[in-house]
Formats: sequence, C-alpha cells, structure tokens
Amino acid sequence: MNDHVAVVDLGYGDAGKGTVVDALCANTRTRAVLRFNGGAQAAHNVITEGGRHHTFAQFGSGTLRGVPTHLTRFMIVDPLALASEARSLGNPFHLLTVDADALLATPWHRAANRRREVARGAARHGSCGMGVGETQMYALKHADAPRVADVLAPAVLRSKLTALAERLGISDISVDDVVEAFTAFGEAVRIVGGEHTDRLLREGPCVFEGAQGVLLDEWRGWHPYTTWSTTTFANVAALCPSFRRLGVVRTYTTRHGAGPFVTEAPELDLPEAHNGRDEWQGAFRTGHFDAVAHRYAVEVAGGVDALAVTHLDVPERCPELKVCTAYRTDGEVWDRIEPGPDHDLTYQERLGERLEKTSPATLYRPESFLEDISELLGAPVEIESHGPLSSDKRIATLAR
Repeated sequence: MNDHVAVVDLGYGDAGKGTVVDALCANTRTRAVLRFNGGAQAAHNVITEGGRHHTFAQFGSGTLRGVPTHLTRFMIVDPLALASEARSLGNPFHLLTVDADALLATPWHRAANRRREVARGAARHGSCGMGVGETQMYALKHADAPRVADVLAPAVLRSKLTALAERLGISDISVDDVVEAFTAFGEAVRIVGGEHTDRLLREGPCVFEGAQGVLLDEWRGWHPYTTWSTTTFANVAALCPSFRRLGVVRTYTTRHGAGPFVTEAPELDLPEAHNGRDEWQGAFRTGHFDAVAHRYAVEVAGGVDALAVTHLDVPERCPELKVCTAYRTDGEVWDRIEPGPDHDLTYQERLGERLEKTSPATLYRPESFLEDISELLGAPVEIESHGPLSSDKRIATLAR
C-alpha cells in the first residue's frame, strides 16, 4: 500500500471500521492512524489473531499493532474517557499525539447532553450520551469553547470551564477537579500543532479512521436522527490532498437507536456479540442489506475506490437474509434516494419522514453477497471479513 487510505462506514455505523483498520495495520506499512471525526462515543471492536479484544473509542484501531494514533483537529477529545481507555491498553501514551485545536468534551457537556435527551421522552434521538454533540453545539455559539491547547494553560482552562458551567446551568461538578484532571492529561500526552498532520503524511502511508456512518452524517443523514459530526470523506479531504476511499459495509444493514430503517427485520436470526440495547442509544436493530441506502451513502460521500465487506460468514448462518434493491412508498416503487442540497436539514428531515413510511419493494437472495454488493455499489471489494478475528480477513492489494 503506497497511498493514504480513508476508512468510512457506508451505513449507520457498526459496520466494522475498527477491524478493517486493524487488518490494514497488521498487513501493510502504516505510519499512523489519524482519527478525523467523532469522539469518545466510537466503539470500534478489534480482536487480534491471538484473541486479544479491545473496543476502541479515541485511540486508533491500530494501537495493538504498535501503530501511532493522531487525533486531528476534527476530533472531540474527552480526556477523562481517554484516560480510562489508556489504562485498559496499558497506557500507550507514547503512541498518541493530539492536535491543539481539537475541541474538549467535558463532564458539563456530557451532563447537558443527557439532560437534553431525557427531556425528549419517547421522542429521543438515540444519542450516545457522551456529550459529543453538545460540545459541537456549544462551540458554534461560543468562541471561547475549551480546546486541547487550554490544558497547557490552567488559568485559561479554569476561566473557560467556569463560563461553560454557568452557561449550561450545571453547578454540581467541581471545576477544580476537572482542571486538575485535564492538566494531568496535558502532561501525559504530546500536544501538537496542525503541521504535525502534514509531517505524518510525508513520512509514510497513513490510515484515516472514521467514526459512525455516512447515513448518520450531520448534513446527509435523516435529520434529526443524526450525529453532530461529518462522517463522509470531507474532513479527510481537508487534511490530505490525495487518498484512497475505502467504504465499509456489512452483509446486512444495522442501526443502533432510533430513526428510519427501511429494511429492518427483527425476525432474522442475527445475534450480535458486541452490540445490544444501550441506555442512551436504545436497541441495536438489524435487517436485510439495504442497497438503496448504501448507494446513497456512496453518492453523497463522493464515491469510493474500493469496499471492505464484513460479516461474510453471516449469510451462511441466516438463509433468510436478502438484499433490497428498491423501495415502496404509498404505492410508488423507487430505487434511488435523491441527495438534497448541501446543508439543507429541512430536505433531510422530509426525506427521513418519507423513509419512515417506506418498505422494501424488491428483496432477493443473491448467490454471492460479495459479488452482488460490489456490483450494486459500483466498486471492487478489496477487503473481505469472514469473522471477528484479524486472521479472518482477506486483503487484496491496495496499490493503484
């Protein structure tokens, strides 16, 4: 592999980005894994050939291979959650660098996030409850939102956290305790400027690891059941002039939490080892492979150069699993989700409302899920995953 590679989920998340990144790091020369969106709400499961399992949140999924992680300026960095993750990994801070301009997620953001979600009652959006969206929202309103660089200046950090607590109306969290913890974070990690990303890209092939999925994108998902994060390749393009676009899909479509899901089929026997009902996200939902939605994801992401298809062992265990290639809404059959104008949330909300009333019109059982997914999404399959272990992966050359 001579090129940088960006790994993006073409669904609602949980397609296997972590296991794909781990496989790339295990089988190709990788200078670093660069995280380019989301924050501590990520849950990327990796199981090595030796059986070691870790669910990655902020550290890159190449960490078990000794590959460095860089958290770019597009990350929402949660020092408290990162410290906990580091402990479970053996504190590999020597493998971590963090962009000084990245936003900081704090206990106040998390508390406000959960308060907002609880207030929605039965109309919950399915938040992860980690405060990532609240951090983004606060930064849009306030120029003095805390950033990673502030942990190196305790007086500045204290001032910003005090203002944050007052504005969010949350007074039962100790500013002193958080300043102390965040200052310790600043001493443990290497905080760098934006030029560090350029340096890593010059020094060798890098893997960009995304979080969540294109169908949850803040501008392209079905509003309001989306994330406050750009899940397409757009952030990668802002950091790197040239890279290969690798889209990840399962052989069946999944969604964690509320929102439209046209091909949902709870009657299918699709047991999930690492996902389940969550207090904040809600139920983990599964269904037939939704080629219509995944084609939309490819289109709004700007296309893909190749695919990674995971869970290829599942169709053998679930003979009822099928592929959906067309929808039906109020008697109308359609096979393409029309992308709306960029940054038009009204369009996305109306699209979501239509999808809520939509059902599969065409379902079929393919002879080969691998071949049909490749044809339906218009890209070659370069990584096949037939199980959870890194040794269950088959990787074709990623060279042009």
